[in-house]
Amino acid sequence: MHIAILTFEGFNELDSLIAFGVLNRIKKPGWRVSITSPAAQVRSMNGVALEAQASLREASTADAVIVGSGVRTREIVADEALMAQLQLDPSKQLLGAQCSGTLVLAKLGLLDGVPACTDLTTKPWVEEAGVDVLNQPFFARGNVATAGGCLASPYLAAWIIARLEGTEAAASALHYVAPVGEKEDYVARAMRNITPYLTETRYFSSVE
Repeated sequence: MHIAILTFEGFNELDSLIAFGVLNRIKKPGWRVSITSPAAQVRSMNGVALEAQASLREASTADAVIVGSGVRTREIVADEALMAQLQLDPSKQLLGAQCSGTLVLAKLGLLDGVPACTDLTTKPWVEEAGVDVLNQPFFARGNVATAGGCLASPYLAAWIIARLEGTEAAASALHYVAPVGEKEDYVARAMRNITPYLTETRYFSSVE
């Protein structure tokens, strides 16, 4: 099972790395979470250099993909050559977007007729792309989910875990990262945000 976290130049550390940490709470053979970038190294909005673990081509065959956010997202969506490399398919993959990553999904035509969540800065750009923006931290329809606000990234990660491994695994991953003394309340709140958007059965990838 491969989960790719698309991480571009100028990325937001909280969005990519919190999801990376939560998703890696699943400890089982074959479970792989990758920082996936168009270059061998990308630098964050605050100057942190990160080595890519997978290429954009690999994201096209991943079982799940999270599109992270950053300060250069509008440049990214204007780069036709780069966008052409993102061959994402919600009929075969779980797709998630964090904050300005929602703009990437919108520009790829993957949010047609689907409302979405994003951060307040990105909201007008997503609306300009023809997508209704919700005033809530998380929303999903089918195999596509979006989250708004950096600290909503655990919700996105937990939704992916719940779809792939079940709700108990998602709650356990959240419990591990939740603040001491607040774990039960934190997990309950997070699960309330994602449970309405879960199907009764787990997701099994058809990506070859």
